[in-house]
Amino acid sequence: MKKKELTFIIVGLILGAVIGGLVGDIIGTFLPAGAAKTVFAKSVSIGVDTFKVDLYTVSFTFGLKFKINFMSILVVLLVIIYFRWWYL
Repeated sequence: MKKKELTFIIVGLILGAVIGGLVGDIIGTFLPAGAAKTVFAKSVSIGVDTFKVDLYTVSFTFGLKFKINFMSILVVLLVIIYFRWWYL
């Protein structure tokens, strides 16, 4: 696999996760209370909370958090299926 193809796949997966998460949040906002709203609106956060290092003249803030919901997983799986069908 070429470096260009690998970069394209990684960018596609990241964009799929972001767009899927956004769509899931939007759908979850407009659904009435019930099981469907729970599926679309529920998300799991994985990562490290931010922490700050202050060295008088320089200050660093570190942290990384992923928010995963149903639609982000679904869109990432669709992107993987698409790339397998198209590139392999």
